[in-house]
Amino acid sequence: MGVLEDARYEGVDLRPWGKFDGATRMGYSLLFHLIDVGAVAGVLWDWFLTPSQREVVSTGLGMSQERARALVSFLAAMHDIGKLIPYFQSLEPVAQMRLGEELLADAGRVVEVPHARASMHAGLRLLSELGFELGGNDSPAVRAAQCLGGHHGRFLQLDVDGAASARRIRATLGGLCWQDLRRRYTRLLWHLFGVDAPPQQMTVEAAVLITGLTMVADRVASQRRYWVPNAHTPSFAAAEHHTHARGQAQEEVERLGLARFPLDRVPFTTAHPALAEPNALQASVMEDLPRMVAGRGSGIAVVTDAMGAGKSVTALEMARIFNEHCGSQGVMWLLPATAAADQAYEVLDRYVRAHRPDFAPVTLVHHHSDLNEAYTERRLSPQDLSVLDGPPDDPFTDDADGLLDEEGDCGPDTAGPDRWLRGRDNALLAQYTVTTIDQAQMAVLPVRHSALRMLALSGRTVVVDEAHALDAFSQLQLLRLLNWLGALNSPVVLLSATMPASTTTELVRAYLSGAGRTGLHSVSFAPGYPGWLFADAATGTAHLMPEPAQDRQRAAQRRTARIRIRPVTYRRLGQTGRRVDAGERLAVIADTLQPAVHHGGCAAVVCATVADAQDTYAYLRSIWTGPAHDLVLVHARVGERRRQNTLADLRRELGPTGPRPPRRVVVTTSLLDMSLDIDVDMMVSDLASVARMLQRLGRLGRFTRRWAGQSRRPVWWDGDNSPSLTVLHPVNSRGLTALPPGWGTIEPPVTLHETARLLPQLEKKPLVVPDDVQALVEQVHGVTSGFAAETRRLQQMAAAHQGRTRRLQQLSALHMVPPPKRVSSLADLHRQHLTTAQAATRPGLLPRRLLPCYRTADGGLTLDAAGLVPLPDQEHLSPRHLRSILEHTVPVPAAWASRASARHQPPASWKQHPLLTDTLLLPTQPVTRESERDPGEQFGHHWLRMDDELGLLHHKQQ
Repeated sequence: MGVLEDARYEGVDLRPWGKFDGATRMGYSLLFHLIDVGAVAGVLWDWFLTPSQREVVSTGLGMSQERARALVSFLAAMHDIGKLIPYFQSLEPVAQMRLGEELLADAGRVVEVPHARASMHAGLRLLSELGFELGGNDSPAVRAAQCLGGHHGRFLQLDVDGAASARRIRATLGGLCWQDLRRRYTRLLWHLFGVDAPPQQMTVEAAVLITGLTMVADRVASQRRYWVPNAHTPSFAAAEHHTHARGQAQEEVERLGLARFPLDRVPFTTAHPALAEPNALQASVMEDLPRMVAGRGSGIAVVTDAMGAGKSVTALEMARIFNEHCGSQGVMWLLPATAAADQAYEVLDRYVRAHRPDFAPVTLVHHHSDLNEAYTERRLSPQDLSVLDGPPDDPFTDDADGLLDEEGDCGPDTAGPDRWLRGRDNALLAQYTVTTIDQAQMAVLPVRHSALRMLALSGRTVVVDEAHALDAFSQLQLLRLLNWLGALNSPVVLLSATMPASTTTELVRAYLSGAGRTGLHSVSFAPGYPGWLFADAATGTAHLMPEPAQDRQRAAQRRTARIRIRPVTYRRLGQTGRRVDAGERLAVIADTLQPAVHHGGCAAVVCATVADAQDTYAYLRSIWTGPAHDLVLVHARVGERRRQNTLADLRRELGPTGPRPPRRVVVTTSLLDMSLDIDVDMMVSDLASVARMLQRLGRLGRFTRRWAGQSRRPVWWDGDNSPSLTVLHPVNSRGLTALPPGWGTIEPPVTLHETARLLPQLEKKPLVVPDDVQALVEQVHGVTSGFAAETRRLQQMAAAHQGRTRRLQQLSALHMVPPPKRVSSLADLHRQHLTTAQAATRPGLLPRRLLPCYRTADGGLTLDAAGLVPLPDQEHLSPRHLRSILEHTVPVPAAWASRASARHQPPASWKQHPLLTDTLLLPTQPVTRESERDPGEQFGHHWLRMDDELGLLHHKQQ
């Protein structure tokens, strides 16, 4: 029987099921589900894929975009052909009973084969019958079959002459009747989606994007609200259903916010209302970059400028230019920390809203985005899985049908995303996304759904903010990610205030290598400081910011700051009330802060570790005479809600237009270093590397130019003599640098020692920003720095640092997927079956979450010290309960909690919820005078106690 007859009423058997509704015992035709997914894929090709992504796929298939669309829709529809096997059809006895007698009689011995693997094995032969060349790992038939098998998240190895052989298929996937029906379904889909010829090639890049698109289409069509109505009102035949499916797919893709949209051109001051005009660097980008991009196409840009000089605005203008000329749409903004991502989300959201789109979803993706009040008001249900936690990660486990419940429509005048775009890693698919860089790094790690992440990253401008802030472990993953983005022809913008020229060159070369450019080992890609550089993917040529514009930017941003050095003796506070001697670190901090304490002003004390911040705050609090709220402590080891609220208050009060308080002293850690748009009048910092100190300087007198003529500074402020950064230099009795225990794990000791060696030179004259920045960075962090030859001790530390760097790079390389040009079988992308919880994007293990709670007199546990909010323990946790749990959790290194006992285990009901699976309890005694001497809870050698004011206290038993 031909495909025309099969498309008609009673032409082909529609009884095999693809979806099953347990509530109504209603099955949904497998063929109709295949048509649904193919139709959604076609609409996604039209509305979701960007022109640059369509170009990558069509070029990778060696055919026109119109023919490529038809082929991609067909392959997406074929994703579940492996459900047409005896094993899968037997999983629901009610649905199995409805099969025809011929299929039941021909089932033979039922062999357990996961349907994704069955789709790959059966699909290989079916595709070869359609003319797909069947050969080695890179042949179109093999790669297309692996696309079918990879739709559940992992590419599987395909043994052509073994498990995928005709003999094994007959033995495991049903007899001749099953094979014949699979063949008829395949040819019918080929006909319905209008494919006229098989591809002669399929590149790795095309295969990855096709698989990612299939995953999205399958998720859309697998929503219960999508297919259950179709099951209750079925079409008469395949052709009729195909007509219906195309209309339904268009409505759903638009409803979910997946349709791409252009932002209207608006004046610069409308897009960035806080600015009166572009600065010299931004004006240079807007004048010169469009001509370069229009002539050369996509590429990678680098922006280096002083802290607070407007790099974010420059990146958004670059993204606009790239999107206008390169066929890309949208922005993926990557940042190294959640606090920086929260602020960037507000910036990007305001930017998108300024263009007044009818509907423009902007998403925020990181571990704790649920607690960002600017982003939330969402339902925290098991369906809204954390991007990192994800579903069960067995490579052969099928996704549960109906994972996504019905959502309400989003209002027309909001930039917030539909709830479907908040759940799972769907949030990465929004056209405008802010995320921590670890989410992007997992696109080049062998984790489930990495192809979907790559689909989400490609096709829009990727902005890597604070690109200097990664260590060797994470930097290698960023290099691999840039290599893939170059191969996918996605424009990239790198931003940094303190990046060595050698690091910049390495990152640009990685991108250009992915784009196919070679022979660049002797080429430097340093943009100058301040400045910008554009390297086009077509030729690898570097285009630099014109020198006159560079000089204007340097002159306009020029300001000075003084570095003052205070040698200190490092000693922990210990018990509150201990006498602190003159010359101790804590005494020097208190002495330096006297102008702000007595005469007002805003000051920051940046400490090397959380423990140092807790000691500093406790000591200052013991001698504090002003209002308690004038002294603020913020670090990572407090409840998530408290940290979010404190940082939000600081951004509001100390921001460019905030209600600046008469006095505020903030004690913090490196949270202050990145992307916080705040200004303080005075700063005290523990010894840190030059790069970190320069980052901190970016918050010292940040808005002086903007506030010219306004009385926002304290009476002791002397603008003529420059604001000062006081650096605490820990020394021993001989006056030599003596790093306290634990500081060497934060930054390489060799860079701290070299920075300490440079401090006397920095104190002699004011530091000029931006003129002096790049030279200082190169002197300590560049590959040509000569400090290792100064002393034998520094040589040894430099050798240890280089050895550790090599070990981190080797460890990082063990888990990364290969570059696209080194992929033979698509299974090379998933040689290891890492889960998202196991995939390390930074050295060491991922942190655990502790939930501080309080034990009542009757032995119960509550979330509050007053004992009024019992610990939620029920089978179905409400969104309110989930939020109250999450906002109290504290992240800690996994080693601290590795020896948890039974008393630290959460209620059994929590283990069923993906957002709570890694949570441990930290029972805490209500606050009393005696509780200050309580060592807390024991986890092996680690003692942990939550203090309501200081946060989590940690002590390791020696």
